[in-house]
Amino acid sequence: MQQSLRKVGRCLGFIVSLAPALSANAEGVFPNGTIRFVAPNSASTPPDIISRIIAKQLTEDEHWRVIVENRPGGITTIAANDVLTQPADGHSLFGMSVPSVAAPALVQGISYAFERDFDPVIKASVSYNVLVVNPSVPATSVSELVALLKSQPDKLTFSSGGFGTPAHLIGEQFKLQTGTRAQHVPYAQFPQAIGDLLNGTNSFMFVTMLPVVDLIKTGKLRALAVTGPRRVSALPDVPTIVEAGFASLVVEDWVGFAVKRGAPKETIAQLNAAINRALQKTAVREAFAKLGAEPVGGSPEEFGQLVKSQIQHWKKVVSDAGISVQQ
Repeated sequence: MQQSLRKVGRCLGFIVSLAPALSANAEGVFPNGTIRFVAPNSASTPPDIISRIIAKQLTEDEHWRVIVENRPGGITTIAANDVLTQPADGHSLFGMSVPSVAAPALVQGISYAFERDFDPVIKASVSYNVLVVNPSVPATSVSELVALLKSQPDKLTFSSGGFGTPAHLIGEQFKLQTGTRAQHVPYAQFPQAIGDLLNGTNSFMFVTMLPVVDLIKTGKLRALAVTGPRRVSALPDVPTIVEAGFASLVVEDWVGFAVKRGAPKETIAQLNAAINRALQKTAVREAFAKLGAEPVGGSPEEFGQLVKSQIQHWKKVVSDAGISVQQ
């Protein structure tokens, strides 16, 4: 009996001696918990939907538990700070888009810097906005709208879903590059911005395609151009901004992901590879197409270069336009 107890004791001692190594191995496995996509947008907006499409595919393909949490507000700074309060282990991803890279120029006293505090993971999608006008506006082309704006400086208005949104920033870039003047009217709720465009309160808007395709096809809004280098399948009869003679106004509306600086390189590589695989799936490509978006993919380094260039680009637009954000 005593011999048996001694054997049990030796076995228990061996197991206890292995415990630190087993624990270390478990901590090195990714993921070892839930992966969070922290979306700085409200639910049902295109960037949120794109995050959910990818999260669903990762759950199916990789058997990971992936959830999307919405943290809108503060021109994406609330979501960014949420990720920065988490461990640097790659389990929380910051969903980035145009407002994310414009935020450093728009928000005074921002507490973080992308190059210092985040590591890029991947550029997930690209899409383009469409320039639409209320049918009462006497302009059937971009050139005619520019001429109208120049003849009536500050008389016409353009709407957006708020300061720092793509609709706002692209509108400001449009004014700068065409030498025109128009008043920006921001809304706290995107549907209201569309509503006031429909009823003629506002004159024009650069808007993501999904909410307005049917409105364009039924004649409730007039589309002048898409901001991409080529025509889009959802609106094949609408010319590009390049065809309209304003090549410098090609503007991407993109979505990508980053993690808190310090995450293991192997983890970033694993996330990048898994999302790249997801973006190749037919279901993902078809779901993106319904939003007017295209999958991109690529390396973390490529996405990092995009973010750096976009930060500088929108910093100049904000400065040149003299944009003052009231929060």
